[in-house]
Amino acid sequence: MKTNLFAILACILWGSAFVGAKIGFEYTTPLHLSGMRFSLAGLLLIPYLMYRKVDWKANLREWKYMLGFGFLQSCIQYGLFFMGLNLVPASVSAIIIGGGPLFIALMAHIALPDDKLTLRKSFAILLGLTGIVCISLTKGGTGQTGMAFYAGVALLILSNLVGASTNIIIARNKGRVSPVMLTAFANFTGGVMLYILSFFTEDWYIREYTPVFYAVWLWLAFIPAAGFSIWYTLLQKPGVKVSELNMWKFVIPVTGVILSWIWLPSEKPDVYSVTGIIVITCALLILQGKSSRKRTTT
Repeated sequence: MKTNLFAILACILWGSAFVGAKIGFEYTTPLHLSGMRFSLAGLLLIPYLMYRKVDWKANLREWKYMLGFGFLQSCIQYGLFFMGLNLVPASVSAIIIGGGPLFIALMAHIALPDDKLTLRKSFAILLGLTGIVCISLTKGGTGQTGMAFYAGVALLILSNLVGASTNIIIARNKGRVSPVMLTAFANFTGGVMLYILSFFTEDWYIREYTPVFYAVWLWLAFIPAAGFSIWYTLLQKPGVKVSELNMWKFVIPVTGVILSWIWLPSEKPDVYSVTGIIVITCALLILQGKSSRKRTTT
């Protein structure tokens, strides 16, 4: 039960990033904002690492692993994510990213011998994707079309693929480093890489920063600091399967769409979105029904 609650919390945090990033784009460019976000996220975890008395010396022996992971996750995955999000409406981005469990389940089926697709799991995934399609039926009419829109969709799908690979990497390296240390190191180094990349590739249109921007920046930094610390800890727990844990990521588009209704005046609830949210909820209940029976019989 605790695993599920923490997984839901992490997904709700990630779902809130779409609207926050859209507000941040009003002040600066995507890679610049992403670099600022992850650099700060890494720094935010230092007090927690000190409080938990994490063995820095032992963990930093794996600096090459953590640096490579930071490049793949924070720099590549979230560089693609922020560039795609800049071209696609927040709600549509949430829907595309919400399809991540399918990519992860398929990659886990190939890469992890103890995490194979079952009939129930496959049905739950297809049902969850059906819910995403229901939501997209209305969100497609946002007025944003053309090559830029489809380029953004492609970037978000690539971000999903990279994100699936990072989950597999964590699952195959359980116990190698502290999950929180990995999160802090990967966030900070990846953020610095993004910041440098932004300097050479983007024409910064930095506006005067307001209290709203600083609040959004702090929240965007808190999301990966807390979300990935939770997620990587869960992935390293005995008995946790990558594909089943990632089924909770269907919560992300639900959160993203609901928050778009609240914060974006142009987007309102409609029958397709509400139907999609109900279908996604059913998919999660089907999967968790399996987990509950396992716990009862053991």
